[in-house]
Order: sequence, then structure tokens, then C-alpha cells
Amino acid sequence: MDRRRLLVFALVGILLGALVAYAVTTRGGDGARPGASGSGSAGASGQVASGGGPVTLTEAEVADLARRVPTPRHENFYFVMTDRFANGDKTNDKGGFTGGVAETGFDPTDKGMFHGGDLAGLMSKLDYIKGLGTTAIWLTPSFQNRPTQGPEGELSAGYHGYWITDFTRIDSHLGTNAEMKELIAAAHAKGMKVYFDIVTNHTADVIDYKDPGDYSYISKEDKPYADASGKAFDDAPLAGGDSFPALDEKSFPYTPVFNSKADAKAKTPAWLNDPTLYHNRGNSTFEGESSTYGDFFGLDDLFTENPKVVDGMIEIYKSWVDFGIDGFRIDTVKHVDLPFWQRFGPAIMEHAKAKGRDDFFMFGEVYDTSPGTMSLYSTSGRLPGTLDFGFQSTAVDYAMGNSAKQLQELYAGDNAYLDADSNAYSLTTFLGNHDMGRIGSFLVGASDDDVDLLKRDRLAMSLMYLSRGQPVTYYGDEQGFVGWGGDKDSRQDMFTTRVEQYAEDAIIGGTPGARDYYRTDVPVYQHIAALTKLRADHPALANGIQIERFAADGEGVYAFSRIDRESNVEYLVAVNNAKDPQAVRVATATPGAAFASVFGSGEGATSGTDGSLEMTVPGREALVLKAGAAIPAALHPPTVTAVKAGNGGPLTGQAKLTADVAPGAPVEVTFAGRPKGTGEWTVLGTDDNPAYCRYLDTSAVVPGDYEVVAVARTLDGKVGYASASTTVAAGAEGGTQVTAPGSYQAKAGCSGDWQPDCTATALTDPDGDGTYTLELTGLPAGDYEFKIAIGGTWDENYGGDGKKDGTNISFTVTDGQPVTISYDEATHRAAAASP
Repeated sequence: MDRRRLLVFALVGILLGALVAYAVTTRGGDGARPGASGSGSAGASGQVASGGGPVTLTEAEVADLARRVPTPRHENFYFVMTDRFANGDKTNDKGGFTGGVAETGFDPTDKGMFHGGDLAGLMSKLDYIKGLGTTAIWLTPSFQNRPTQGPEGELSAGYHGYWITDFTRIDSHLGTNAEMKELIAAAHAKGMKVYFDIVTNHTADVIDYKDPGDYSYISKEDKPYADASGKAFDDAPLAGGDSFPALDEKSFPYTPVFNSKADAKAKTPAWLNDPTLYHNRGNSTFEGESSTYGDFFGLDDLFTENPKVVDGMIEIYKSWVDFGIDGFRIDTVKHVDLPFWQRFGPAIMEHAKAKGRDDFFMFGEVYDTSPGTMSLYSTSGRLPGTLDFGFQSTAVDYAMGNSAKQLQELYAGDNAYLDADSNAYSLTTFLGNHDMGRIGSFLVGASDDDVDLLKRDRLAMSLMYLSRGQPVTYYGDEQGFVGWGGDKDSRQDMFTTRVEQYAEDAIIGGTPGARDYYRTDVPVYQHIAALTKLRADHPALANGIQIERFAADGEGVYAFSRIDRESNVEYLVAVNNAKDPQAVRVATATPGAAFASVFGSGEGATSGTDGSLEMTVPGREALVLKAGAAIPAALHPPTVTAVKAGNGGPLTGQAKLTADVAPGAPVEVTFAGRPKGTGEWTVLGTDDNPAYCRYLDTSAVVPGDYEVVAVARTLDGKVGYASASTTVAAGAEGGTQVTAPGSYQAKAGCSGDWQPDCTATALTDPDGDGTYTLELTGLPAGDYEFKIAIGGTWDENYGGDGKKDGTNISFTVTDGQPVTISYDEATHRAAAASP
């Protein structure tokens, strides 16, 4: 696993000049963060309070660091599989190919073949899509695919778009480049953007292996790469650089060959036909090293560590930016090495900006529910955002009836996404998709009957559209499609289907059948349309500050505020997954105000002089209340009692920067840092909801002494701050990294649980006797589990009785007692004990 290199402090940029484009540096108050809006009267007399510490900020520094965060990006996405949406031109059904199904890929009776949907059909239904409140259409990959692939008896077609042979033109089954231009123009005319689903990890399966055997993965340890002269080398240290050894067909564990002369020139651009630009290690097991080096279900896996591949992919997708595409969803991101993204992301975004495309956006598919893993690619990896698989998993669980505390835990991990130019508000949220299945398929088993299924479905949609992030509706969900599971079972036709299984699929709020599904009067369509209209009428519900207010310990209510960033008006959002109405008392930031109901069947309420409010949330519903007045101006500047870096000692590995802010009016807290003795502050990020913190990975920071500051700003511009000094220690030379990933980690300084690479929970062996220990203090009372991980990954891990890949090890904390986790290197046994 590549070590996380969150470009945290970004202070290494001050010393090395390498991160100027990433970090935003203030110079005596003259600088400004891009997109920041007015700072109120932050520098005015009586508006600033210092919480102490070694640093006193100048008035100009306070004014600059206290500026409000930019309004987060907010789109309503409609994710559509073009081949299954609408057939507007039957002449392209076979893509211009001749022959039978094996040659053309067209068979509308087979759920694994092309069905005829195309760009012409999509254009004919733009009003239908717009009626949902859609602001951006996300298309499955649209490039030319190999029509069919697979062994005899398992043949399938590239209708989904992920078997690309030509990255420069639209698949002939879907239409032409000119028709794509027409679609973009038509969508823009209706106020909608068009996003491409793109692939950088692999191509169609064109390369075979000489004497492949069973295509099993061969590790680099078993057979390292060799250059053209036969000298072994490790490619990983070269990833992200500009040089790479010359390779030939003997450089790989499997010798690449083409099945035919035609296959040798099957791909466009031409550089993709060089077999030495692929990993050639066999099929991925999706674990350990093979996750990034193995063939993805046999598809040709690109050698993304090679700068020829990096530069080639950048040029391909720059051309599609120029074509007019508004953004990219990026496939299989975690199956590509991190240095690739550190070059690809900034290159594409800088190109878009240079072309005047300031609103261009990208988000990556990181198929993992851990905030620590997902955020790696939007912080260190420098992509603008990721798909929020954590939200998908938790929201579905909640809609099925699980505890609201799971939502609390989900949003508690949001600080993992915070850096100088992005945060959790940029995450793309969804409930199901073309791989895992539809939201309806998950809820069927948890529902009492068809009426209850509809209620749970609408509840899940409400949670997604009313909470932070950019919501995605998967095509057909608005018609109540359920499906039988993931992959082909979740890719139904919107036009009259000829697949018997699809015709029999259950319909939420309707009846099954083979017919067109474009009605706008069906219950789920109308519910989504109402939610998007609500977001348009009340922008705080799309991009407002989100602060948790209540989480039931079990089935019941989850409530949170959304605060308008312009008017400072507060909204209360509450969802209830229980069958019956639930009355809850929640805190607000607006005392003595009448909160009117703007969504849901529940009634309004009035907050008391202390800001508390009692609301009754109907069963299986969402309720939104709006305050009748703005949040009152703060009576005094916020008190930042302390800013803390790590646990007080030298910072190593992943560290946590926290600000202790006294209770009071809502604040936004900007963290900044600088090398001690310099005059320049580097913004690390701004957190707008408690607890206020920023996760830092010090592995990329020059060791030395630093100063950090946390500046808290109330919504009306009053400011308080505190500072601290800290030291970034040099990384350990050699040695074995031993960590204790477990269910306690988020409470011990990690950005999430079960993270083997979180060095905040690393064990140490100071005397070198082979016994490693970790002291834990301040854990809340409760039951926890852990394992031992070696080297920062799950590749080598030990559980109960020292067994490799063994069971989790349990421990209990009572009354905040300290806990010591120990690990014996010789026996691999681990334990947790309290005094």
C-alpha cells in the first residue's frame, strides 16, 4: 500500500517550493483564499479574542484567516446507463457491425447484451430528466467498446461502456461525436450539465499471455519487473516521476501476446497498443498488491506507474474537457496507484481552468466505506471529490430500520475529507448503482408490505437530498425499479423491455410489466421532484452548514441543522425510521423563534429562550422546519480555549489537530500552520461543525518546529483564536510498522475505524525486545475490537491466539480507564489490558 501523503500543513511547499498550487498562503494579510466571501468585521475593535498560545496574530492575519469558506458545490445528479434508457435511433442498434450477436453485441432479450438505447433517445427525454430537478446528467462510459467479450457460454457485451478500445470517439451503438455535441448543447440549454464516466485503470481485454496457465496473479516479490537489459527493478519508487526503464516483452511475469494481428492495432490512441504499458501480472484478487497491479476481471490493466501512461491518459481526457464535457466520474480509483492521481487530478483541473471551465468537477469511485480510505484520494490524491460509499451503506441501513447512531458515526468521520480546497460537502452521495444494486432491492426484505416499502424508499431519498453532499438518482429508481440484485440485475430498460426478468421486476408504488417507464405522476418521481424543488427554494438544504442535533440510540430520529451561508437562517431536518411518530427535543442556534414546516406532514414548533425545541417527526418520514428569524448576532467573540497538535509530543505519522471552542454561537474554524520563525501562514482547511479538527499526515512534511493556529469565526464576523507550537519528527528509519486497527480508532485520533495505516494507533518497541505496546487513554466506555496489522495494510494481520487473518480481539473500557494493547512479534499474540 502506498503510504498516505496528505499534503497537510503544505508547509513543505514553503520550504521546497513544490506545493504552491495546492496550498493557499497568506502574506501579511494580502492573500485571499479562492472563492472566499466577505469577512464581516473580523478585524474590528472588540471583535477579536485570543485564546492564548505562543503566537499573536496581526489584525490583517486575523481578517484573512477568518474569511468564510466558499459555498460548497451542489449538483443533483441523474446517473443513466445510456443503452438502457431510450432508443431514439434503431439504425445504430448493431453499432455498424455485421454478423450475429457475437459480432454486434445486440440482443434486446439478453440482459447482458446491447438493447438499443442511445444518445438520440436520451435527447428525446431531456424534459423528463429535467423534471426531476436534475442539474447534471452522469453517463455511463460512452467511448467505443469491444462489442463482446468472454469465453464460450459466458459471452457478454460492452453495453455498459467499461471495455474501451477507442478513447477518442463515442461508441457506435450509442451515436457519434457530433451527436454527443448536440446532447451537451441541448442539456446546457435546459440548465443541465453532462458528466462522463471515465476509465484510466484498464482497457478492453485485447492482450493475452503466452502459456498463461490459470491467469493467477504473480506478485512482484515472486517475480519482479526487469528492464530491457534483464535487470530487476521496483517500479513503485518511480511512480509519479518522469523517468522509467525501457521494457520489452521479457520484462513481465507473463509474456504478453495478441490473439490476432487485428488485436495488435485494436486500440486508439496508438500508444495503447504497446503491450509493455500494461502490468501483465495476471488476474487481481482485489487484495494487497494485486488490487493495483492485477487485471480487473481479465481486462488489460494499464501500467499507471509509467509516466507514458500517465501523460497519455492526461492528454486523452484534456481533449474531452475541450470537447465540452462538464465533469468526470472516475472508475476504479482505488485500483490505481496514488501518484497517478496526484498528477492526473491537478493536470485536468488546471487545464479546465485555463480553458475558462472554472466549474469543472471530478469525483472518483473509491469502493470502500472507510472515511480514511475514501478521503485519501481527495486529499493526498488531489482529486476534487469521491463517491460516498460510507453514506450509501449507512443510509440504506438506516432506512432498513437500524440505529440512528450509525448516521452519527458516519458524519463524525467527515473531518477526514477536510483539506485546503475541499471537504465532505463535495462528496457525491447515492443509494444504489449499476454494480451493487438498487435501493429498492436492499429495502424489500426489511419492509412490512408494499406501502411500507414505498415509505422506506422515500425516507432514504429524503435523507440523501436533505443532508450534506451531492445526491445521485440512479436512472429508474424514480420509477420504482427494484431489481433482483447488482450488476445485470440492476440495469433494466426504461423503454419497453424484451427481457422477461425485467418485465417481472417489482415496481415500488406501481405494478410490473413490459412497457415504457417515463411517467412523471408516479410516487417516487414526484417525491424526488419535490425534494429538488425544496433544495432550489431553500439553498441551505443543498449547501448549508450541517450540525448534528440528535441521534436516537436505536431506531428513531436523526436530526440536524442546515444553516444558510448567506442569510444565517437555520433549518431543522429530522428523519425518523421508526414506524410510529417520535417526539424529540433538540438544540438550535435560534432561541425564541417560530420554526415553520416547509416539508413533511409534521407541524412547526417554537424554540425556547435556551434555543431548545420539541418536534414530532412522523413515522418513516422526513420533516424540515425553517426558523422565522436569522441566528442572533453573537454577544461576544468565540473563545478558543486551546489548539492541540497530536497528543502533545512530536508529531509522527497521522496526527490530529484540534481546536477546543467554548459552547456558543455556531463558528467556522480555520486551521493554519507555518514553520517557526517565518511570517507566512498556510491554510490547512476550515471546519464548520463540531468537533473542530483536521487530520494531518506528517510523512510528507519537512521535520522541524512549527506553529499552528485555529481561528474561529462566528457567522456575524466575531473572531477568537488560539495557537500552539509543535514539532514534526523525522520518520522512522527502517523497522516494522505495527498498528492495531479496530472499532475504537475514530475515538483515538484516526479519521475512521479499522484503518491499518493509521499511525495514531501504532505500537512501539522502544527497547527492541520484540514486544510492541500502545497506550490508549480517554476512550469512552464501551466494547471494542481490534487486530494487529503489519506494514500498514491488511496483507499481514493477526487476530485471536496469534493466528494470521484470525478473529477480532475484544476488550472493554469502563469509566474511561486507560488500556494497553500489546503484541509479541515472535508469537504474534496480542492482548488489551487495563491496570
